[in-house]
Amino acid sequence: METEILKVTDKNIGAAAKKAAGILLSGGLVGLPTETVYGLAANAYNVEAVRRIYRVKGRPQDNPLIVHVSDFVMLNDIAQLNARAVELARVFWPGPLTMVLTKKPVIDPAVNCGLPTVAVRMPSHPVALAVIAEADVPLAAPSANLSGRPSTTTAQHVLDDHNGRIPLVLDGGSCEVGVESTVISLVGRHPVILRPGIISLENIRDVFPDAEYSDAVFSEVQSILPAESPGTKYKHYAPRAEVVVVKSTLEQFTEYVSVRAGDGVCAMCFDGEQEDIQIPSVSYGRINDGFSQARRLFTVLRMMDKLGSVRVFVRAPDDTNESMAVFNRLIRASDFQLVEL
Repeated sequence: METEILKVTDKNIGAAAKKAAGILLSGGLVGLPTETVYGLAANAYNVEAVRRIYRVKGRPQDNPLIVHVSDFVMLNDIAQLNARAVELARVFWPGPLTMVLTKKPVIDPAVNCGLPTVAVRMPSHPVALAVIAEADVPLAAPSANLSGRPSTTTAQHVLDDHNGRIPLVLDGGSCEVGVESTVISLVGRHPVILRPGIISLENIRDVFPDAEYSDAVFSEVQSILPAESPGTKYKHYAPRAEVVVVKSTLEQFTEYVSVRAGDGVCAMCFDGEQEDIQIPSVSYGRINDGFSQARRLFTVLRMMDKLGSVRVFVRAPDDTNESMAVFNRLIRASDFQLVEL
């Protein structure tokens, strides 16, 4: 199979959506841009296509998928709505927020790993919305990276991981957000964030002050049961190199990495810090700017492999507001190797 990359413009978005929808409705997979990361999409009602996602990604069978919809009729078909869901959708949709709701019978266990819930969101990227609307079915679409590897924020990233494995990638440009959506469970007494994203806990608390983080945000889920949300149970987002996250000042970080320099040892830092660090260094954003960090993070993690890195020291971002999403991805990429100086 030869993978086609189709550049999508305002002029051809309709034709591109129709082509992608044809593949999806016939049981195929498509690489699809969203505002967060590129997804590997399948018709959520086609069980064999959903199972193909797991095979192509090498994804663990107990890691549920997020289902993407383009309107509230589609949402109501697959999930039981409650007042909190309606209010969060009013504030944040379309956008990078995924809600975990009680599922309806139409959702096969292949999609949600047999859980009583389904994770669902309405993306804001015009290409994603056009494809879902054209197919007129919800799409199961995890990030398009190979399982465990850094997520895909460009069409080229998708091609790097899946060339010859899927028929089509729609190129909608670089993803605006750069990290996966915030996932919030709305089936308990309180709204609980299972995975942080660019919509922060502070943003959610502006709507529901009783919202809180799950323990899964800070530590690996050890349960033998399926994960409640993607991104909570396994090592994720990792380059081939060993990653060590260092929480420190720039001076402390510089001293720490200088005595650990060697072949294949690199650093990830913030804008303007490279000249102070005595090993090869790449910036992944501006300090105290979670938005710029999120947009660059996965591209820089993938760059570490291209540089031949064997060990990467990362200057830790803040762990509040938007930067919490970046911090969460980094500690999972490091398999929880966190050094605090």
